[in-house]
Amino acid sequence: MSKLLSFFIFIIISASAAATDDDREIEKLFSEKNIDGTIVISSLNSNKSFIYNTSRANRRFATASTFKILNTLISLKENVISGKNHIFKWDGHIYSHTPWNGDQSLETAFRTSCVWCYQDLARQVGAEKYRSYIHKFSYGKLSEPFEETTFWLDGSLKISAAEQVKFLKKIYLRSLAFSKSSYQQLQQIMIVKQTPDYIIRAKTGWAERLKPQVGWYVGYVETKDDVWFFATNIVIRKKSDLPLRQKITREILKLKRILIDT
Repeated sequence: MSKLLSFFIFIIISASAAATDDDREIEKLFSEKNIDGTIVISSLNSNKSFIYNTSRANRRFATASTFKILNTLISLKENVISGKNHIFKWDGHIYSHTPWNGDQSLETAFRTSCVWCYQDLARQVGAEKYRSYIHKFSYGKLSEPFEETTFWLDGSLKISAAEQVKFLKKIYLRSLAFSKSSYQQLQQIMIVKQTPDYIIRAKTGWAERLKPQVGWYVGYVETKDDVWFFATNIVIRKKSDLPLRQKITREILKLKRILIDT
């Protein structure tokens, strides 16, 4: 065997081993928390990515409230809301999720995943326009027929973790047909944490109506020298599992040295 061929074989084996080690590191965190799920992490500026549970990463699940990212842009474009200070008037109905019981701004509606607020927007946007936008932007898969006020909750609209990451890159690069102002409004309401070293913009989702239930955490981290996109989904067995969406994502981002808290 030539030295050159031996060198290339060594490189291939080393790369494969590194990928396996990465998977094992992430798998350990999922295993320790007894979580069934997946995560996809991808860099903007390099070809580097980390994927755990590839088969699940490519399987579509109900988008749940992660659809609020695209839904917000659609609603702004269709002028059914004016911006992050738009006010949704509460009708007095008492919801089990206390933060929904009161008037909401677009910002609070997004951050608390206020279902009634976005259902109000959905009635104004209408099924036909949603159908057009979803197909135009290749956002997951929309099954027909669908109900315009519940399609993102009831499983009619599904997306995979891998597709979530591709979509988030389009959002960051502003490659979809939305205005600069719309993108800026979305950027502001998506902020979860901001430090001198990084900004996390993200959205949770919970497909509560389906069995098994699915929990999402999707978004991106802007660091000083890169942008890292992520999409996590896990099986939700009980309500106390919900914080694990964010917890395991942050732990993995720290494990990969994407988040460094001092």
